[in-house]
Amino acid sequence: MTKLLGADMKRLSKDVPRHKQHRWVQNLRTTERMRYALEFLLVKIIFSAVNLLPFRSRRSLMGWVFAFVIAPVAGYRTRIRNNLDLVWPELDQDRKAALAVDTAKNIGRTVCEILSPMDLLDLARQTEITGAGLGALEEARKTGQPAIIVSGHFGNYDLVRASLIHHGFNVGSLYRRMNNPYFHDFYIDKISQTGTPLFERGRPGLSQMVKHLKGGGTVAALIDVRARNGESIPFLGKPARISPSMAELALRYNAIVIPFFGTRLSDSQGFTVVLDAPIPHTDPKTMTRALTNALERRVCNNPEQWFWIHNFWRVP
Repeated sequence: MTKLLGADMKRLSKDVPRHKQHRWVQNLRTTERMRYALEFLLVKIIFSAVNLLPFRSRRSLMGWVFAFVIAPVAGYRTRIRNNLDLVWPELDQDRKAALAVDTAKNIGRTVCEILSPMDLLDLARQTEITGAGLGALEEARKTGQPAIIVSGHFGNYDLVRASLIHHGFNVGSLYRRMNNPYFHDFYIDKISQTGTPLFERGRPGLSQMVKHLKGGGTVAALIDVRARNGESIPFLGKPARISPSMAELALRYNAIVIPFFGTRLSDSQGFTVVLDAPIPHTDPKTMTRALTNALERRVCNNPEQWFWIHNFWRVP
């Protein structure tokens, strides 16, 4: 057992760059500490101001602020356009420009929703869970079989976790430590109010996550994260480095694997929550490819709901 756990730790710890592991505030250079503190102060000021508004108005405003203030200043619009040029070069320039704005709006709304845990929980209570995977997940809960549910940075992925928790599922979530330690603590506090347990990707949270799985729990994870030691797997027609670690854990601990998606409706207020049919157990790369294919289909149907701001393919 120790040998197996060590193998899991080795695989998952590779997904996080060494220089970013355990990067506590006291270890930062003074200039970095000041920059991160100022960035967090700006976020707090913006969020405190919009927090005075009703939830519906607040997330609409955050969508606008992210699209027309934060995204242009941070270079996110350029990143979105570069990614679109890479995977869909045939798309006309007006459509790409519109997607850059709509993508940023969705991200702003999603951030607002995630950082408003009580409102997110209310939204989750109003959202029906559907899909072929729901019955499979309920059966796994009855029998005590571990489950791994996988999505991407699409729509509002955390709404699905909130919905499942509301329906009595014991869902823990895998996350990555953020570069900004001040915002990281703020973020973890907010998502903890939506539900726990939470597991940090890499060595710090792996043993707790394995214990949770072995106890018949469910782990939620996002797969569209560039992993420098991951498998080369096509995504939207271009090779990307994607970790097969979730598939490896599923095979090792006999966990059911289910793709999940929280898709924003056209009114930008409500959502559909869908659990796809379970992915068959084969080998890690094949299973990971099936998970990315499921995400790819959603992105093609609703491209504005994927977080195109990530440098997933290492586009300049």
